[in-house]
Amino acid sequence: MRKSKIIMLMFITLLAVSLAGCIDGSGKTEESEGSTGSTGGENVVNIGYSGPLSGAAAYYGENTLNGLKMAAEEINETGFEVDGETYKLNIIGLDDKYLPNETAANARRLVQENNTPIIFTPHSGGIYALQVFNEQENFLIGAYSSEPAITEGGNSLTVRIPPSYHGYVEPFTEYSMERFGKKLAAIPPVTQYGQDWAEELIPHWEEQGGEVVYESYVDFSKDTDFFTLLTNALEGDPDVLFIGGPSEPTANIAMQARELGFEGGFIIMDQAKLDEMKNITEIFEPLEGSIGTVPLIYSDYPGTDEFVEKYREKFGKDPGSEAGFHYVSMYIFVEAMKAAGNVEDAKVIHENIQAGLDALPDDKKVYEIPSIDENGAFEIPTRISTVEDGEIVSTDIK
Repeated sequence: MRKSKIIMLMFITLLAVSLAGCIDGSGKTEESEGSTGSTGGENVVNIGYSGPLSGAAAYYGENTLNGLKMAAEEINETGFEVDGETYKLNIIGLDDKYLPNETAANARRLVQENNTPIIFTPHSGGIYALQVFNEQENFLIGAYSSEPAITEGGNSLTVRIPPSYHGYVEPFTEYSMERFGKKLAAIPPVTQYGQDWAEELIPHWEEQGGEVVYESYVDFSKDTDFFTLLTNALEGDPDVLFIGGPSEPTANIAMQARELGFEGGFIIMDQAKLDEMKNITEIFEPLEGSIGTVPLIYSDYPGTDEFVEKYREKFGKDPGSEAGFHYVSMYIFVEAMKAAGNVEDAKVIHENIQAGLDALPDDKKVYEIPSIDENGAFEIPTRISTVEDGEIVSTDIK
């Protein structure tokens, strides 16, 4: 699997280089007018986004983009001052269909047409694609993925936003083994993120005396009916299913597993959110015995309640952690620009991320993020949640 990752990165590198001569600059989105600097008598900073806005992960992508847009709208009510000038934000969101090659193409377009100093992307494959050339092109990656390798590779212009999944593997394994047993069926998504998660969890499961009775991958961009996959997985009589990815299809896998008679537990990768899965299952009963991350609406950080209320009013639904993390990250990057006295130079902005964290107002702390580490990862206390007797139970990881 390490070998396949290296091959994938080599392919992405070649593709990104070829894209430099292939992007024709056409097809502006309705939000793509202007560039960093002065336009129409107003100073504007363009912020790029490339994520899945169509296909099976569209709901996930929409939530990440909603967080950015909501922060930008609030900031633009008064603007923000940098080196004596007042600026506003312009969020330019492009669909990459969860495909790394599309992420790279979108980034080239955003940099060349819109001079974006920051580009957010919410999947590891896309992040790796951008890391091939972002230092040369001088743009900062707002990396929304728990993949630890994103900031372990030495890229100097990457900020990894959510906690690493390293912290989940041990407690997820311990809880599931103690409550249900040691036989695991692994059905992660075929994405790079899914493969990396499996590469982390499966060896740990076996080191703890567990047995992997089935291992396969699911492609949510192609598969909508999971009965055949689950039937094969359940032939080994597993105690626990390891699943994850976008919340909606992950919930559908859980429901279909129950329909096939599975009575064990679920290890839920951190991209899927238990509260969003409940929106599909309607009740928590099908998710009994699940272990995953803490839904944002069950958190109690200084700015959480206000954010949840405003998000519900604006979008008519509960926010997931992806919306909350993008919202607070946008505020942090703006504070970093203010501290840097610069809205264009990604290197200078990156050097002032800690100053941005220190200056973040309490009412914007949807999450408590005290620091950024030397590799560019936000350092955030890790919390987990389980479904027990039809209720969410949250726990801090020691």
